[in-house]
Amino acid sequence: MTARIMEVLFATRTAWAVLAALIMGSTLILAGGGDPIEAYRTLFGEAFFDRFGFGTTLVKMSPILLAGLAVVIPLRAGLFNVGGEGQLYMGALFSSIAALYLPPMPWALHLTLCVLAGMIGGAVWALIPALLKAYRGINEVIVTLLLNYIAIHLVSYAAGGPMMEEGAPYPYSSEIPLDLMLPLILLPTDAHAGVLVGVVLALVLYVSMRYTSFGFAMNTVGFNPRAAEYAGINVRRQMVLAMTIGGALAGLAGTFEVLGVKYRLFQNFSNGYGFDGIVAAFMAAANPIFVPLSALFLAGLKAGAQLMQRATGVESTVVDAIQGLVVMFVAASLALRFQDTVWAQILAKRRDNEAVIERKKSNA
Repeated sequence: MTARIMEVLFATRTAWAVLAALIMGSTLILAGGGDPIEAYRTLFGEAFFDRFGFGTTLVKMSPILLAGLAVVIPLRAGLFNVGGEGQLYMGALFSSIAALYLPPMPWALHLTLCVLAGMIGGAVWALIPALLKAYRGINEVIVTLLLNYIAIHLVSYAAGGPMMEEGAPYPYSSEIPLDLMLPLILLPTDAHAGVLVGVVLALVLYVSMRYTSFGFAMNTVGFNPRAAEYAGINVRRQMVLAMTIGGALAGLAGTFEVLGVKYRLFQNFSNGYGFDGIVAAFMAAANPIFVPLSALFLAGLKAGAQLMQRATGVESTVVDAIQGLVVMFVAASLALRFQDTVWAQILAKRRDNEAVIERKKSNA
């Protein structure tokens, strides 16, 4: 029974890690002169139980969710995609070009082309490190990280140069056509349908990873590339495919920021959603089905931070520190390994000791 309890605790170790991070974060709130209970009540109450606050949470959840999936899929193939931010920017750029410069056409076709363009933009940006890793063995972490800055500056150039709206006081493009704006799902807030698309994609990817030959091949490459190659799996192709899919998902996140939130291409429009996706992926233990939950939690932290500061006086930067603590504790929890045989041996030894003690008592 004790072994079963320990197994359950181990299975939920990520949730316990997050709880430990929140408890540790309460000491930061106390150090800042705030009341942790009141601060957390305001933070989560406004983010999840207020209509407008929850709408803001859903708006922020959409890019974090898709960026998290963009990390999870390459992780399954043994690759670490830290280029979600750059892929998100390229997705926004490609979708904005499609929205503003394609000739007139039915809105459904135009919207579809914008979404596809955004996914292609992110996929192309992820294809560069994928090919370098698969065929030249170059570390994908370094390449994806550096490509982030190139993408950000490319978008800054486009928004402040050839795509900049005439007379704009800040680098941004013209507004996209009205019929390309994503439908809202929680009026009168800005929550849009992109978050629903993200949840559906998470379910589809979970089923694909768990029940299809595609998922089996990718997981095998991630666990042991040599064994996968011996089994006849094209390791290079799986690596390229995993990174490309991840890039397409991150590009979709940027697309939805343009079509569902900003309605135009802005310079520096992302609040670090690509990097938040890394946190969401690790909180979900690289399982697509849990990414929506981790993304919802992180989005709630972001949405409630400013409200917490106004209501309690606690600096919103404390939330950034708490998010950092979440990363540390979750990473530590994922490093743990549960071995049922070890626990069985420990419990058996304890039962033997108890039996010896009982015999001694009966003999006495």
